[in-house]
Amino acid sequence: MDHILTVVLLTPLAGLLVLLLIPSSQPLWIKRWANIASFIGFLTCLPLIYYFNPRDDFQFKESYRWIPSLGASFSLGIDGYSLLLVALTGLIGFIAVLSSWNAIDHRLKEYYANFLILQASMMGVFMARDFLLFFVFWELGLVPMYFIIAVWGGPRRVYSAFKFIVYTFIGSVVMFLGILTLYAHAGSHSFAIDDLLKTTLPASTQWWVFWAFFAGFAVKVPMWPLHTWLPDAHTEAPTAGSVILASILLKMGTYGFLRFSLPLLPDASKDPRIVNVMAVLSLIAIVYGALVCLMQKDWKKLIAYSSVSHLGFCTLGIFALNPAGITGSIIQQINHGISTGMLFLIVGIVYERRHTREISEYGGLLRVMPLFTIVFFITALSSMGMPALNGFIGEISILQGAYQMSFNWALWSVVGIALGAAYLIWLFQRTMLGDVSEKNAGLKDLSAREIAVFAPLLVLAFAIGIYPKPLFTVLERPTQQIVERVRNSAGTRPLPVAQNPTLTR
Repeated sequence: MDHILTVVLLTPLAGLLVLLLIPSSQPLWIKRWANIASFIGFLTCLPLIYYFNPRDDFQFKESYRWIPSLGASFSLGIDGYSLLLVALTGLIGFIAVLSSWNAIDHRLKEYYANFLILQASMMGVFMARDFLLFFVFWELGLVPMYFIIAVWGGPRRVYSAFKFIVYTFIGSVVMFLGILTLYAHAGSHSFAIDDLLKTTLPASTQWWVFWAFFAGFAVKVPMWPLHTWLPDAHTEAPTAGSVILASILLKMGTYGFLRFSLPLLPDASKDPRIVNVMAVLSLIAIVYGALVCLMQKDWKKLIAYSSVSHLGFCTLGIFALNPAGITGSIIQQINHGISTGMLFLIVGIVYERRHTREISEYGGLLRVMPLFTIVFFITALSSMGMPALNGFIGEISILQGAYQMSFNWALWSVVGIALGAAYLIWLFQRTMLGDVSEKNAGLKDLSAREIAVFAPLLVLAFAIGIYPKPLFTVLERPTQQIVERVRNSAGTRPLPVAQNPTLTR
């Protein structure tokens, strides 16, 4: 187990090398090998789950000399938070590739090559224990996603891909300025995260570094009002691209807040002014995203805006700055990856059959696609947070953490939950119930491959909803460390936000 993280990281790249040797004239073998390579990549994550000890801190640590003159090393390690995201990345990566079997019919080698590169970059983000290495993996992930949208996307794919790259690249540049500020103040002149944690910045410097990090992380989440790239990217991306984008790439933003902003900048993170701004932006995202969903006519764009609302809950939980809120945020990040990933897969299936995403074009699919309807029904319940499904426990924990900070936080969160149930019920009623039109009468139900795509996600949805204890056990130590670091920093503790008149009126 000494080099298991390197194995997990390099497996997609090893699969890429073999893929490049397969002639482009053999599309079937290209598909087969891409699925095999992504499945092997998922299997390499399983030993991490088996051998992980929730009572220890970062585990499976590796460190190699990289750029000694800059104090940068190729350093890897994972805690409970990273473990969940690495495992989710392995699973979603395989499911995304498997879902592409019939969806893509041109430039197959380049398509699957981009997914394997993207898989390695996302794994690197969640494993890196060196800030410069983290930034390299962070930026590397932009390139394959850009090409996935620009080459295999919809009619407005070039515009959407360009908008995606501009937003995320500008945010990343500003974030890197914050990284350099931390590096300059580190006495050891090291990019190692453990060394940076020993660095104490003045409160005024922490303030500016926090907003530099915010530029990179908030765009990636994306938080309102920096969210406008997301609906375009989701709408134009191929199904597998939307699944990866929603399930994994968006979590890189929330991961950044929890892994770097809070522990490295504790005084700024608990500053009442910053906490209030983050709370207001999160609550606006929750309610605004849900209201916009109710107005959508495009099935895929509706689900895209739902991510804005759902991720608002995650950022609200983070800046509750208490164990319930942070634990709930992390669990909800995993839940969102499962539920919204399934929602995009559902849209992809009907789009392959009808080549339209207009909600008005559907109706009565229960009569011709009963298995599909059952999957959609369970997924909708999961996304709206019904008990016994995964979304429930995350939302309850976030509400508990939010209520500890402010009654109004909890109140507006409940409004967002109610609106979320409204747009999901409305979507299900419009598409699954009613009379069947002639255009939909001949639609085929789920195939064996499509059932295999949904099966592991459905199992996880019920498993987390019925028995979430393993998640709480794995997250107890990292959550406790984050909270203690913020609370025990030199600065003053934040006042309860309910005392702020701007939030209690």
